[in-house]
This record gives sequence, C-alpha cells and structure tokens, in this order.
Amino acid sequence: MNAQALAPRTRAAKSALPGRFADPTSVVYLALLGVILLGWITVTARGGSFLTLDNTVGILQNSVVLGLVAVGQSVVVLTGSLDLSVAYLVSIATLVAAETMDGSDGNIVPAIAAVLTFSVAVGLANGLVVTKLKVNAFIATLGVGFILRGWIEDTYSGPAGKVPESFQRLGFDRMGPIPVSAFLLLAVAVAVWFVLRRTRLGYHMYAVGGDEQTARLSGVRTHRVIIAAHVLCAVCAGLAGLFLAARLGAGSPWAGTEARYDLTSIAAVVLGGTALAGGRGGVTGTIGGVLMLAVLDSVFNQIGVDPFFQNVVRGVVIIVAVALYARRGTTKGVAS
Repeated sequence: MNAQALAPRTRAAKSALPGRFADPTSVVYLALLGVILLGWITVTARGGSFLTLDNTVGILQNSVVLGLVAVGQSVVVLTGSLDLSVAYLVSIATLVAAETMDGSDGNIVPAIAAVLTFSVAVGLANGLVVTKLKVNAFIATLGVGFILRGWIEDTYSGPAGKVPESFQRLGFDRMGPIPVSAFLLLAVAVAVWFVLRRTRLGYHMYAVGGDEQTARLSGVRTHRVIIAAHVLCAVCAGLAGLFLAARLGAGSPWAGTEARYDLTSIAAVVLGGTALAGGRGGVTGTIGGVLMLAVLDSVFNQIGVDPFFQNVVRGVVIIVAVALYARRGTTKGVAS
C-alpha cells in the first residue's frame, strides 16, 4: 500500500479517537487527577499527609477567590477580549465592603449592593473603552486598572474598615465537610455556564469570539456583547472581593494585586482549555484549571518549595498545556 493511500486512513484513525480525549475539558480533569496523584505520592514520600480533610478543605477555600475571578475572565476571553483590571477591582471591593459594613450587621446588604454597583461601573468602563474608543483590550483594561491603583494609593495606606463576624462566616463556615464558600463558587460558575450555554447572549459571545466581523454581519450587536462580557467579569471580581473581605475581616488595599489575580486568572482560563483568541472553551474547564493551580500550591507549601521555583513550575505547566492544545488543534485541522 503506498503512502498516499495510507495517509487518509491514518488521519481517519486520529479523528476517530474517543470524544472525551479530544475535549479539552476532559483533558484538564484527567490532568488534575494526575496532579493530585503525583502530589499525594510526593507529599507522602516526604513524610506528610496530602489527602486529608483539612488539606482538601484548604484547597477548596484557596480556590474560591481565583475561581470567581477566573470564571469572569473566561467570559471576556471567550469574546476575544481580556481584563487586566480585576486584581485592583478585587482590592477595592474588599475596601468598599469593609468600610460600608463598618462592623455592623445592618450594613451587610448595602455593602454588597455598593460593591456590585461599583463593579458594574468598572465593567461598563472597560467595555466602553474597548468598543467605543476602539482601544485594544490589553491596553484599555490595564489603563482602567492603573486608574483604580491610583485611587487606592491616594486613599489608603493600609487595611481599612471592619467586617462583622456574621459576614466572616462566609469565609470560614462549612456545610458538613464542604466550605460554604465552595457553594458560592459553584453557584456563580453554574450561573455563568447557563448564560454561556443556554441563552442568546452566550451564543453571541461565542460567535463574537469566533469571528467578530462575521457575527456583526449576521446581525449580532457585537459591542453590546463585549460590554456585557466585561460587566459579568467585573461582577465576578466584585464577588471575589466580598469573599476575601470575609476571610480577612477588613479591607486590604493590595489583596488582589499581591496574589496577581489578573495574570493568574488568565493562566487558569488558558489552562482550562479556553482559547485566548476567543470562541472556544468554557467555565467548566476553567474550574479544572483553578483546582489544578490550587493543588500545585498545596503540594509546594507542604514540601517547602521555594516561591521562585513555584512560579517556574506554574509557568512550565501553563506553557506545556497551551502547546498541547495548539498541537491538538493543528492535528484536527490537518485531519479535516
């Protein structure tokens, strides 16, 4: 049999791989299981205990802030945009929440409303700069982030406000063995998944991310879609700030930037299989990416890995993941 006759059969065999292995989301969760297994082996070999209730609860709690930010980041990335202002927005959200609450249970609802209102305003600003002023999303959201940073530096020099004990329970209470905060992340992720997969707005977001010009010619109001994506992203960041305020008991001017939630959230989104160019991916994979980063951090902390080396390993993991997704996409393109 000659090479020309063999090539189509080879391509057909590759394309016949089970669907679950061709789906980036499935790959992410298989990789997550591999990381958990490798982490358990490593920590156990060093004399520690990895698969314990306390450690599992810690991983879930540490995933909440990044998870909320990354879920919102997924939405804007799917439209072909991104948001670099989220880290500063998380910091301001903790300050607005703590100062509005001021230790009073009666101020909890006004504080939540104030944080969400401010978040919507920031999301609108990002979306309008990107769409109406036609500024690249990287520059637009970075600029808005610097504006927020300037406000923080001019107004605050340290922690501010006080969160009442009743609201702090959001950050520490459990329902059985599962942290209450994990249900908050799950609820937000499910809500965003529903928007993306079951509503017209979600379909339009995928269409805009796939090809904005084609979507516009098809009658999609692309500017409104991009603005809505930025608003959803900002609201998720505001919710992350509310949870972080509950954990800290006060507002922190650098809570978001010290953890680098801007770049880390993008890393989690990409690690979860969402294409930076937009149009492909989703929230389910992003949650897997968040959990993978949280598990890696837990392993590093237990075995005492140097922080510099932790970042090196994270970088390698992200590069390898993106390279594998790109290779898979190229292979599928050739096979088709």
